[in-house]
Amino acid sequence: MVSLEKNPWGSCSRLLPALALNYRHLPAAFRTSLLGRDYSRDPSSSENGPASSAESGSHVTSENVHPAGEPCQLSYTVSFLLIITQLGFCSVYFMFMADNLQQIVEEAHVTSSTCHPRKILVLTPILDIRLYMLTILPFLTLLVFIRNLRVLSVFSALANVTTLGSMILIFQYIAQGIPDPRNLPLVAGWKTFLLFFGTTIFTFEGVGMVLSLKNQMKHPQKFSFVLYLGMSLVIILYICLGTLGYMKFGSGTQASITLNLPNCWLYQSVKLMYSIGIFFTYALQFHVPAEIIIPFAISQVSESWTLFADLSVRTALVCLTCVSAIIIPRLDLIISLVGSVSSSALALIIPPFLEILTFYPEDMSCITIAKDIMISIMGLLGCIFGTYQALYELNQPINHSIANSTGVYA
Repeated sequence: MVSLEKNPWGSCSRLLPALALNYRHLPAAFRTSLLGRDYSRDPSSSENGPASSAESGSHVTSENVHPAGEPCQLSYTVSFLLIITQLGFCSVYFMFMADNLQQIVEEAHVTSSTCHPRKILVLTPILDIRLYMLTILPFLTLLVFIRNLRVLSVFSALANVTTLGSMILIFQYIAQGIPDPRNLPLVAGWKTFLLFFGTTIFTFEGVGMVLSLKNQMKHPQKFSFVLYLGMSLVIILYICLGTLGYMKFGSGTQASITLNLPNCWLYQSVKLMYSIGIFFTYALQFHVPAEIIIPFAISQVSESWTLFADLSVRTALVCLTCVSAIIIPRLDLIISLVGSVSSSALALIIPPFLEILTFYPEDMSCITIAKDIMISIMGLLGCIFGTYQALYELNQPINHSIANSTGVYA
């Protein structure tokens, strides 16, 4: 249950107030009923690896469409989208950690022991935010060199502790002194809804871990109950944090709620704790694309070069996520872009399509088929228009010193 909730909650909860600010639409869980289906009826075909949930459905489909059992192109497409999504998560982590590190360092001389609401104060940045990303890069590179999941689980536990402590303090602050919410607009324009779509899908999408968690359960037959209970708790927490954060900060809500916290040592420590939690969570999200790419890379070299190839691929992938964050340092828009392009395909477009192909021979009802087609069409439209809007916004000129909507406050 903890692992299931941590997958979407730990990395995305800080984004919910900005989601409510920019889009002002009720956050909803774009989850398909496909997650309740069992695509791993053959235990021997179900792997514990991170891509198992993506591959199991496409493998079943491959056998239905290709009797000889040759790999289906859809399998490669799903793996590619899974890699893009997870590396997108990692790029967002770079931006988030750099944002908070910059604010902590550059406001240290005006930080006090008394906590007061932030007031806008334009400060000249000491260092460009991209330099903070480069500062973090060597440490993350060393972290992803850890290949043992048991060791990573220790870091995961540490991330859970720091994230929980941070969230308690954040909720404690935003629940106090909320202004009159009647002055806030209730609905935003359709253009912002397109960005809202991508951000919401990004926030909830976690298909890479679904069957991985199920396969590791002591009683996997109870997975559906655990899934629905866990996601229900996550949705409640999302709605509470997003609503309270928007009501508290209004139009001043930043891309990450931690950047709205008072400039005092207590809440500066919250930013530090949350950044530490995200730092260790990076390795867990990175594990997914690494387990897909590295086996292929190793198979292309001799045994004596296996370790070198492994570490080289890991280093290259970390550098790729860092370069992506440096080139496009827009936390909110990158989240929407990744959600629209790859997360929507993994969560909305492909799963219903696989369900039809896999279970159609079992006399699926017309209602189920209509539902799957509707979900896929909705996902496809969101993917197309959400991607267009995110790319359009990315092409607009912006001041790089506040590129992540993290204008310096005091």
